[in-house]
Amino acid sequence: MKTSMLKLALPALAIALLTTSGAVRADEDSVRKGVNEFLGVPAVDSVARIPYGGLYEVVLKSGELIYTDESLSFILDGQIIDGKTRRNITQARLAELQRIDFATLPLERAIKQVKGDGSRVLATFEDPNCGYCKRLATELQKVDNVTVYTFMIPILSADSGDKARSIWCASDKASAWNDWMISNKKPAQAACESDVIDKNAEFAHKLRINGTPTIFFADGNRVGGYLPASEIEKGLSMAAGGGQ
Repeated sequence: MKTSMLKLALPALAIALLTTSGAVRADEDSVRKGVNEFLGVPAVDSVARIPYGGLYEVVLKSGELIYTDESLSFILDGQIIDGKTRRNITQARLAELQRIDFATLPLERAIKQVKGDGSRVLATFEDPNCGYCKRLATELQKVDNVTVYTFMIPILSADSGDKARSIWCASDKASAWNDWMISNKKPAQAACESDVIDKNAEFAHKLRINGTPTIFFADGNRVGGYLPASEIEKGLSMAAGGGQ
């Protein structure tokens, strides 16, 4: 599990007051500077004013989303819901920020499995020692007509890296992966050029992947965590239909 930057800097309150020397009207640059100073690190990725209560949306490099006002008198760590439409503005914005262009994934660095006609596509980022990843592997066995690309990212332990490299170097990567994840058959030690494992870890960091499993559907939508087969089917159907 990741440690939130906010949890390190803010008390367990929805709103934390900032001490400022006067209510000076802020612009995006001054908001960025103020939040960085408050957190004590250059943590801000972007700042934009939004049409709700004169608030500024602040996206942190960790992927977290917070709000502040024009005078930086407070920081709001919570959700904004449109009072008329009842739409969760924060949730929708986070989904947008987490969405990717599926075509940019380096699929040559993933374990490829084709089931049925393989017409539907998804990608996963997984640690071979992740318990929920093993549950996901079992659920994926129930899904047909799909091509699954699995990027191994050893984030839990050194042993995860050893297993990932042995699986990658196996003559049949998909079988070695499934033997371990589903049947608990430890992969045989094998050696080859396996720098793809390190490259995948670096790429996952750029995508702000902080936990496994992380799933991406063909429309770029992301799900952090395990999904049962029924929910995977829903995600695949939405991607095929262009749903958001």
